[in-house]
Amino acid sequence: MRSSSALRQPPPAAPLPDPTFHPGHETVAAHVGSERRRGRGAQSNASGRFEAETRIAIDDGWQSLEELPEFKTSVSIDTARKVITRNDSPDIGFDRSINPYRGCEHGCVYCFARPTHAYLGLSPGLDFESKLYMKPDAPELLERELSAAKYSPRTIAIGTNTDPYQPIERRYEIMRRILQVLDRANHPVGIVTKSALVLRDLDILSSMAKRNLVRVALSVTTLDPALARVMEPRASTPPRRLNALRELSSAGIPTTVMVAPIIPAINDAEIERILDAAAAAGVTSAGYVLLRLPLEVRDLFKEWLMANFPDKYRHVMSLIRQTRDGKDYDAQWGKRMTGGGPVAWMIGRRVAQACERLGLNVNKSRLATDLFKPPRVEEKSAQLSLF
Repeated sequence: MRSSSALRQPPPAAPLPDPTFHPGHETVAAHVGSERRRGRGAQSNASGRFEAETRIAIDDGWQSLEELPEFKTSVSIDTARKVITRNDSPDIGFDRSINPYRGCEHGCVYCFARPTHAYLGLSPGLDFESKLYMKPDAPELLERELSAAKYSPRTIAIGTNTDPYQPIERRYEIMRRILQVLDRANHPVGIVTKSALVLRDLDILSSMAKRNLVRVALSVTTLDPALARVMEPRASTPPRRLNALRELSSAGIPTTVMVAPIIPAINDAEIERILDAAAAAGVTSAGYVLLRLPLEVRDLFKEWLMANFPDKYRHVMSLIRQTRDGKDYDAQWGKRMTGGGPVAWMIGRRVAQACERLGLNVNKSRLATDLFKPPRVEEKSAQLSLF
């Protein structure tokens, strides 16, 4: 059972129960009132760590803070030169990815991508989920990169940093255009999302699945719509995600459910129920990720935890540290996704046993790369690719 405290705010003067949590002046002063951040995940909007100055909103006694507007979503253009990002991390199953957007309106406070907004001079807090960037020429850039003479095809991961099917995708359709490029080139792609909007592209995905070119994973963190609203304010509801998995599977598209992140004492009790529901929807594989708290995400998560689960604060943070060698986070390769220690081991065993019982992760196969056909680009674009 979930604590009813998840739906109410703690008293304004409530002391922080964790003696190791000492937020700086910027974090405290950057706290934003509930009316201004309605429907958002983060509680504050502290300046990024690379900024030379810190801007703080202070009430001058004339109720000026009450006149500040609420955080509304704005979208700017990201003028990227390339769209495929490479990585050589030994604990990640792909070496290239595409992110059509920067920032994510879903508002998951624990998103490990939040610190990347600091590189833009913005806050990993509310800025991350309200000041978004799109790459409108991503499909054209992708065509150019795929047509390079030395390009060797391997699965491209999409949705690894921010969700490609977040709400603004409904308007801009950048993800759909990227899929059209990959479809024409017979290029394999793996998609991760929390949005039922993925069903909009069922026509492309089902066609690619017939050639073994696509795999889709949906993250399901809870089956409780009320808890999901607290954890992921603007993501699709759990029933809609499960329905998306069902329709994708029915269309012959290989599907995976990701129980991610698992937060001890918040949603870990639902591991088996989530996997049961996903298996009933037709998924063939499953995975999980233990909560990660890198850089600014640590303090943002603690603020969120104190605001929504004040009675569980000490217990949750204690369990998290038991999985991270006594720290809030351990970034070691091979351990950052699953943690270590008895608590992390128990979570891993529960996932493994449930998957074995349900027949998940039995058949593992690679997506096809031998069908790849480099796109034919216009002569002007081909010439530009030489620079």
